[in-house]
Amino acid sequence: MTTRYQAPTPTARAANTAVRWPAELGISIAGTQVLRVRGRKTGKLRPVVVNLLTVDGMDYVVSPRGDTQWARNVRAAGVIDMGPRWRGERAVISEVADDAKPEVLRRYLAKWYWQVKGDAGGLTPQSGDDELRAAAPSIPVFALGKAGC
Repeated sequence: MTTRYQAPTPTARAANTAVRWPAELGISIAGTQVLRVRGRKTGKLRPVVVNLLTVDGMDYVVSPRGDTQWARNVRAAGVIDMGPRWRGERAVISEVADDAKPEVLRRYLAKWYWQVKGDAGGLTPQSGDDELRAAAPSIPVFALGKAGC
């Protein structure tokens, strides 16, 4: 995987926090959900607001900023909690192979480009297959599945 990380600006951090609070209460703003994952070092649950994308019945989350802390935590944990704090659902989560990412990225950008346009590694909804394949290694995409608890 090509490592790319685009740090959020202070404004983006504040906006993410402002959107996360209602999402923690079950109020989705433009498709947002809260993903909680255990930190690699602390073991504490770390919340992050993500856009949950459903393609052909499968749920995906994308890290448009690249190899973020939450993406690294997800890789290490393999299990997350998704949804409001009091009724979040446990899910297994696994990284999607680079060759399977272009279609997910195309749909993600079609839906949320207005929100992630400065963070998606130069991709746009009009990006072609070659551009999406070239960017795929630097944009983590994860598939969610039911946890067998």
